[in-house]
Amino acid sequence: MYQMKEAILCKYGEVILKGTNKKTFENQLMNEVRRRAALVGDYTVRYNQSTVYVEPNNEEAEDMLDVMYAQIGKVFGFAGICRAAVCEKTLEAILEKAKEYLPEKLAKYKTFKCTAKRSDKRFPLSSPELSGEVGAAILETIPDITVDLNEPDIIVKIEVRETYAYIHAGQDRGAGGMPLGSAGRGMLLLSGGIDSPVAGYMMMKRGMTVDCVHFESFPYTSEAAREKVLTLASELTEYCGKIKVHIISLTHIQELMRDNCEEDYFTLLLRRFMMRLASKCAEENHCEVLVTGESLAQVASQTMKAMCVTEDAADRPVFRPCIGMDKEEIIRISREIGTFATSILPFDDCCTVFTPKHPRTQPELAKVLVEEEKLDVEALVEEAWLTRNTVVLYQEL
Repeated sequence: MYQMKEAILCKYGEVILKGTNKKTFENQLMNEVRRRAALVGDYTVRYNQSTVYVEPNNEEAEDMLDVMYAQIGKVFGFAGICRAAVCEKTLEAILEKAKEYLPEKLAKYKTFKCTAKRSDKRFPLSSPELSGEVGAAILETIPDITVDLNEPDIIVKIEVRETYAYIHAGQDRGAGGMPLGSAGRGMLLLSGGIDSPVAGYMMMKRGMTVDCVHFESFPYTSEAAREKVLTLASELTEYCGKIKVHIISLTHIQELMRDNCEEDYFTLLLRRFMMRLASKCAEENHCEVLVTGESLAQVASQTMKAMCVTEDAADRPVFRPCIGMDKEEIIRISREIGTFATSILPFDDCCTVFTPKHPRTQPELAKVLVEEEKLDVEALVEEAWLTRNTVVLYQEL
């Protein structure tokens, strides 16, 4: 008969601060953990007292605990995660397990501290008594380590819970943020660059479910450029499980702009079309906001005035999570989430087609509207809308 040896303990982050609606956030968090557990193996996922337990139900699932742990590390809503030895709730079992489990965990440390927590008050020892017993067992088993109650290198924790006792040493940072799906839906304008995948990730981290819209200009942009964007979206599924990418062609719009409008306004006019189409896409997919990767003053189209001009064409709020970040900060996050290598592949997107030599950086809306009157905006939006096609991507292990 299978006897569980180790489990994963996940500690709440901001969810712990919620009031009467806390249960809603907990359920969304649990749904995401269970979805990921189903990809890996047979696990029981439950929660109690601001901790989620992920427990293998057979040897195969326990053998995959490294994979499951990596998956839990990408679940938004946890402040910390750790692996813990599991044993019966008796002093003898706890001491035996501590002597067996902890030497490898403490091998690289010089000092430690023990703490204990008894959720099950029927356990015969108090928390200080239990931590003292385990501390003595550690000193007996690992002769080179010493106790430091003030600034230990590592803290050993014993938790006597409703079903089992858990022993763990050290905790990794969780993904933080809020449970996915707890903060509404947004439509991410996904280019092939570094910034927009980071923007999408950051909104997911705050609990937003994200769809994507991508604009292409075939044949000025290539099939490889489209595949690059789909790869970026696929990399984001590591954090959300599933993502829809709506692809819309701007080729005819850009050609007409080239033939009819002043070159200096090309980028601004193009981005206004993007905002209209993204808004239309958001409406159809029940997204309350648009999300972009814009960073203040990073390029000509991202000055304060330029962004005001382009946002004027949107019919809903535009969230810009990267707005106050410099490029190095955005690149650092891009590397951490695994999108950087794809983002820098050398394939042009539609924003590089017919790029003006001297784009307007301090545009006036009235003058932009004069240029826009040279085009049949409504008809062009409808024409571009008919080119859309949607790709649905799912997380794969």
